Amino acid sequence: MYKKPLILVTNDDGISAPGIRALISVMSEIGTVVVVAPDSPQSAMGHAITINNTLHLNKISAENAEITEYSCSGTPVDCVKMAVNEILKQKPDLCVSGVNHGSNSSINVIYSGTMSAAVEAGIEGIPAIGFSLLDYNWNADFEQIKPFIKKIALQVLENSLPEGTILNVNFPKLKTEHIKGIKICRQAKAFWQEKFDKRVTPFGKEYYWLTGEFINLDKGEDTDEWALANDYISIVPVHYDLTAHHAIQTLNSWNF
Repeated sequence: MYKKPLILVTNDDGISAPGIRALISVMSEIGTVVVVAPDSPQSAMGHAITINNTLHLNKISAENAEITEYSCSGTPVDCVKMAVNEILKQKPDLCVSGVNHGSNSSINVIYSGTMSAAVEAGIEGIPAIGFSLLDYNWNADFEQIKPFIKKIALQVLENSLPEGTILNVNFPKLKTEHIKGIKICRQAKAFWQEKFDKRVTPFGKEYYWLTGEFINLDKGEDTDEWALANDYISIVPVHYDLTAHHAIQTLNSWNF
């Protein structure tokens, strides 16, 4: 048994990403840390798992005896599954995923490998948090958000989470002013209007780059998008039960 809380750390940007290094630094102040993260970037993988290829784990030497690190050849969800089933001798007290380079607010939670790793931990009955920063710069400054990461993680460890609930935490893009505070929010109603940039290789073969524009249809001031736009940290409680409970009565009235 561990004397301190056992914390599993993962992400989707890869084990060498500055975001996860910042998260490891904060978690090492709280408990015993085990890191299992992809060996290469796995952004926008959603809840994908590897079933047609082998998986590989590589243990990485760490200077701090309280931190154990593994890189995994699979997806973020694979990392959590491998940690729970092959590496850890007991269930972690907490799983944290991130810090993602770029936000995972609104509909982006569906595509996010960062959040899918946290959701997988939630499915395993582990209190879990996904952290993201609205800054796509690889060299983004994570120092200002570290105290908030620690505060949120400690609150989850102290209070646990409602059954089946995972926290989606997004930090605003850091400007000259300080973060105003934390808002508990709902997911904004928004979507991506996709476009494909069609190109042709020198050999005449067509190929495509996915592009698009983020369309926010939600004007509410209780959403994650509003919070981020107004320099607040957004916390959205999410769950993996995708049942549209409000539609059950309607469907029962149909003539099947």
